[in-house]
Parts: sequence; C-alpha cells; structure tokens
Amino acid sequence: MTEKEHEELYSALVKIKTKEEAKDFLDDLLSKKELESLSGRIHSAKLFLEGKTYAEVSQETTISTATLARVKKCVKYGKGYNTILKK
Repeated sequence: MTEKEHEELYSALVKIKTKEEAKDFLDDLLSKKELESLSGRIHSAKLFLEGKTYAEVSQETTISTATLARVKKCVKYGKGYNTILKK
C-alpha cells in the first residue's frame, strides 16, 4: 500500500458524520469477517481501558491471543485507542 492510499483512507474516515454513515461505509469497505475482527479489537481495547485484566478480556472475547496481546500493547503505549475510545 502506498502513502497516498493510506491518506485516501484517513480522509474518507474523517468525512463520516453519523453511526449510519459509518455502518454503510464499513459494510461496503470490509468483509463480514474483517468487520468482526475490527469490532473485536475495539471491544477488547474498551475492556482494557476499563481496567480489565488480560485473562478477563480473553474470557470475554473471541480474538486470538496474539491479537489480544497487540491490542493490550497499543492501549498501553499507543495513542489511537486512547484518543478515540475515551471521547
């Protein structure tokens, strides 16, 4: 993927104004499996932000342990989940 393609995606995302627009856009953009995967990551991140432990989040979600570890790392050290999910 090129930087231009990344920028096109970011630009498209910031144009979304409502949940309905987000749903319609993501339904067109992603396969059902991709949407489920992203939804699982966001749910896991929210649980970590609520203070749940790795074990608790692992029991409550169906994402892989590798993905769960990455989400936890991003919640701890990244900016994205914290910026968006705390709004």
